[in-house]
Amino acid sequence: MKFSDIPGHETIKERMRHMAVEDHLPHAILLEGPCGIGKLALARAFAQYIQCENRNPEGDSCGTCRSCRLHQSMNHVDTHYSYPVVKLDNMNSAPSSEDFYSEWCQFAGQAIYSDIAAWTATFSKRNAKPVIYVAESEQLIRKLAFTSHVSRYKIVIMWLPERLHETAANKLLKMIEEPFDDTIFILVSNSPAEILPTIYSRVQRLSMKRLPDAVVADNLMARGGLPQADAMAIAHNASGNMIAAFNLLGNNKETKTFFDTFVSLMRLAYMRDIRKLREWAEDLAALGREVEMDFYDYATRMIRENFMLNFNRPALTYLSTTEQAFASKFARFITVGNVEKLIEVFTNARRDIGGNGNGKIVNLDVAIKTILLLKQ
Repeated sequence: MKFSDIPGHETIKERMRHMAVEDHLPHAILLEGPCGIGKLALARAFAQYIQCENRNPEGDSCGTCRSCRLHQSMNHVDTHYSYPVVKLDNMNSAPSSEDFYSEWCQFAGQAIYSDIAAWTATFSKRNAKPVIYVAESEQLIRKLAFTSHVSRYKIVIMWLPERLHETAANKLLKMIEEPFDDTIFILVSNSPAEILPTIYSRVQRLSMKRLPDAVVADNLMARGGLPQADAMAIAHNASGNMIAAFNLLGNNKETKTFFDTFVSLMRLAYMRDIRKLREWAEDLAALGREVEMDFYDYATRMIRENFMLNFNRPALTYLSTTEQAFASKFARFITVGNVEKLIEVFTNARRDIGGNGNGKIVNLDVAIKTILLLKQ
């Protein structure tokens, strides 16, 4: 993995280059920030840059030396990976990362964006919570006791230290407090507030921000061939999380269903067609509770976007091409007088559906209230 493979985060990359070139490398570094922005990939790129035999002081690792080739195959003898795992039913003792290394290589080998849900899905025991067990810390102590073989530094990349078992965390603390001179820990966290405070206080923190919408949109256009307006709409809704953006891209069929359902509600409410609105309520209820809740999230977003469009704020509006075409005529109906009330109606409906409310009744109530509010 090279810096150039990872979109964005140029300031963090420059700090990493400076640390490596000036040989001012802390024994423990924490990359912290939201999920889906490429932290694990950047940790891998940093490790490869540190250990590269021909790195560019102002650029990247060479990608061709022996060390870089070993990194690309995830077989560098001086780079160790530590990550949460699950104790399977056939295991007699607590597992360590080594027990799942082939699965890890498939999961993280070429991926720039990773999340715990996707990693958990690789286990046969899906309902278990992945944890870094004490066996992991004991194994790391044994590995790090040996001198480095190929490179000057031994590097441990630990993904999600907030999932350390308490005993494992205390053992890791001892390694960080009394490190070997040739050892560097690179921790990667989505939830730094959950890390053991004594560990958190002893690491040098590099805070990574969410990806800009433009970076996410460019990635979506390159991957999915989307028009710019559609890519920007998905990027905005993903809040800088590339994994969420890819999920939204894969849910285009569901999004179209939500769009059609929303348009139908607004048109029937405008015409005050109670009979067809009753059918609309039943059809939506038939889709299931989770889909109903997601629809009301979508409807809330559409109301907000149309309100911004009505008040001539197109730069703050993120709609797909199809949504934009509808909004060009519909937005004038979302005003100061009804925007908050409509959002409240949809928000309450989502809450009631989630609380096992009768979908047909809740949806029909939404339809009737929408009739009244569109006239305000």
